[in-house]
Amino acid sequence: MPVGSRQDGVDVPSLAHWDEDRPLTQVEISHHLDRYQTQVTVAIVRPRAHFAAMLSLADIQRAREQIADAIYLSPLARSESLSQRTGNTVFLKLENLQMTGSFKERGAQYRMQALSGVERQAGIIASSAGNHAQAVAYVAQQLGIRATIVMPVHAPLTKLVNPRGYGAEVILAGETYADAYAVACEHQSESGQVFVHPFDHQMVMAGQGTIGLELLEQQPDLDAIIAPVGGGGLIGGIAVAIKEQAPQIEVIGVEAENFASASRSLSAGQVTADACIGSLADGIAVKQIGETPFPVLQRYVDRMVTVSEDQIA
Repeated sequence: MPVGSRQDGVDVPSLAHWDEDRPLTQVEISHHLDRYQTQVTVAIVRPRAHFAAMLSLADIQRAREQIADAIYLSPLARSESLSQRTGNTVFLKLENLQMTGSFKERGAQYRMQALSGVERQAGIIASSAGNHAQAVAYVAQQLGIRATIVMPVHAPLTKLVNPRGYGAEVILAGETYADAYAVACEHQSESGQVFVHPFDHQMVMAGQGTIGLELLEQQPDLDAIIAPVGGGGLIGGIAVAIKEQAPQIEVIGVEAENFASASRSLSAGQVTADACIGSLADGIAVKQIGETPFPVLQRYVDRMVTVSEDQIA
């Protein structure tokens, strides 16, 4: 995209070269308002779909305040081996050090802490390929909430045992996450439990987005951030946190080639389901990107990359 000017070291596109397919970020809008306020009143109008329930930086900042005491501030560690192999300085955000072994605790904490007394009494239900199951079960135990988790029958053993260890009821159903999700929805309609979605909810995305806030504090001069993509909640939250503060940083998503719904959806301009072929990357083997993350990815994610099963192996 053509560069119009620089603000605090950030390239800002000229309004004359504004790409209509990518709405301006808050940083860019503020720049142009400051630049032109003595000459003309600037009104920037976008289609309503771009802003309907769109996750904001303020949402993520509120999430961080809410869950700060419950989440481990994971280190951003330099990887010598990856740095040598790629010819770049590569850092890894060690979210595997969270209590349940993944970033999923962030979204689960923020979503479930917000439940009302009546909702907590009803209990929660979730579907998961594994990591979300562990996070939800762990948080439910902390909050004293009854939890039911539906998982695919071939879920890894550790991801199956741990939720039960946290006191959750685990139901095995279907071959894929999509199958487990369908069964969980049926149970939810019968039981009246609150459904805690692994990615298709704004509060879950806001919780995951707190990683982006930490990345900028731990290493503010990053050139690019690479995140795995399944349903889109993680990269959506991170992308908002990054792009609204440092739009020059490239945000890149990576999908398994066998489950490339985000890539296909972005190309098609609408949410598109993918075929369920199976993948070694079981944690991101999601048939369809979420409706809530999708417009966020359209607006903030720079590009998507897919990897084959051979590359994963």
